[in-house]
Amino acid sequence: MKISIIKPGLLSTVQDLGRYRYLSQAVPVSGAMDELAHRLANKAVGNDDNDATIEFTYADASFKAETDILVAYSGDGAFLFYNDQVMPAEKPLFFPAGSVIKLIHNAIGVRTYLAIAGGWDVPDVMESKSTYLTADFGGFKGRILQKADVLIGGTTISEASQEILKELIHRSLTYPNWRISRESLLPEKRQNIRVVLGNEIGWFDAASIISFLTNSYTVDRRSNRMGYHLSGKPLVRKVKKELLSTAVTPGIIQVTGSGDLIILMADCQTTGGYPRIAHVAAVDLPLCAQLKPGNTIHFSEISSDEAEELFLEREQDLSLITTAISLKYIKT
Repeated sequence: MKISIIKPGLLSTVQDLGRYRYLSQAVPVSGAMDELAHRLANKAVGNDDNDATIEFTYADASFKAETDILVAYSGDGAFLFYNDQVMPAEKPLFFPAGSVIKLIHNAIGVRTYLAIAGGWDVPDVMESKSTYLTADFGGFKGRILQKADVLIGGTTISEASQEILKELIHRSLTYPNWRISRESLLPEKRQNIRVVLGNEIGWFDAASIISFLTNSYTVDRRSNRMGYHLSGKPLVRKVKKELLSTAVTPGIIQVTGSGDLIILMADCQTTGGYPRIAHVAAVDLPLCAQLKPGNTIHFSEISSDEAEELFLEREQDLSLITTAISLKYIKT
């Protein structure tokens, strides 16, 4: 399966779930910003969750199917259009060779993930296909996608993908009558970001902690895949000492010297010297991934046990989705 890029969009890269085994060597995790949407797009075509997808940012992109293709998309950043008809998300879509597909921006979010049966075939770099643009490695030639780029799907296709393809293959667009309900896996209030208080919470005075958990913050224009800068009431430190550079991961919320907040995201550094006031619960990181400048959010505290329980519940739901698709298509 093969596509060619007609219009690449603002920032389109190949991503998987990231590279975690090289943090000690100062290599960021990278990977899909919205892991949930990435995983659901893969599940919809019978892929492994870690297979590479294309991450489109703000859409305004298009591509041509150079061969028959089986794809799926997920995320709040775009709608897929074919012949001026919007395509349903989170379900397998069969397009015949020659089809031109457009991604039109969805004002709700930022990022959209396109999976193809077998995953996108790009080299593994440090055990991951994720693009890390700062160092120019991973993904498709270590860079953003450009006009006329040709991307190929992997040749190893799962049994589920093969059965889905057999069901849908036709001379025209086809898709099944089922879809994965991404909405059921997300909280109703998407502006509420749940956090676990961090290691240096005691460095801030009581008024600042209350302010952090009650006031709203706005995402500003400096935000990118490395981190989101938030505008709001600055926090005041009661402990004036400096923090030795220490380990950080995506989801940590740092407080700068001026009292402003930064939510670290997929391409963040592996160590940092700003105090860590909190950490975004893993289940809410997909909400952060869809934030854009001007969006307003607020934080609510949960315990580490609650964050773990929420994570395990979602993982169980995702496992059930995989099982349901397997039972539907794989003969026993």
